Amino acid sequence: GVENLGIEHVIVCGHYGCGGVAASMENAQFGLVDNWLRNIRDVYFREKEVLDQIQDKEKRYGRLVEFNVLTQVMNVCHTTIVQNAWAKGRSLTIHGWVYDISTGLLKDLSCCIASLDQIDDAYRT
Repeated sequence: GVENLGIEHVIVCGHYGCGGVAASMENAQFGLVDNWLRNIRDVYFREKEVLDQIQDKEKRYGRLVEFNVLTQVMNVCHTTIVQNAWAKGRSLTIHGWVYDISTGLLKDLSCCIASLDQIDDAYRT
């Protein structure tokens, strides 16, 4: 879409109440899905100190959803497709949002990455 259609906005959208996020915080195996949950487990491990201070389990899960969206926004920005578009001067913004299934509302995480200047040098290609 970025290269062929010239889209200008990519939205990374997680959702509260995500079973995958809840499962990623458990010390258990769930089968084949564990291969996809590993990335969320990495986010949990990195943010564990902050998350473990949240007493309410649902709020803790919700915060991990947000951390995961922020991480995945950066992962999208680290791709050559996105970076090449920016290098060519194309207008492209990557947004991080979370959908609340219970209310139908979207939460903007105020994460909008629109240029190589917002990417750490270690990830620039």
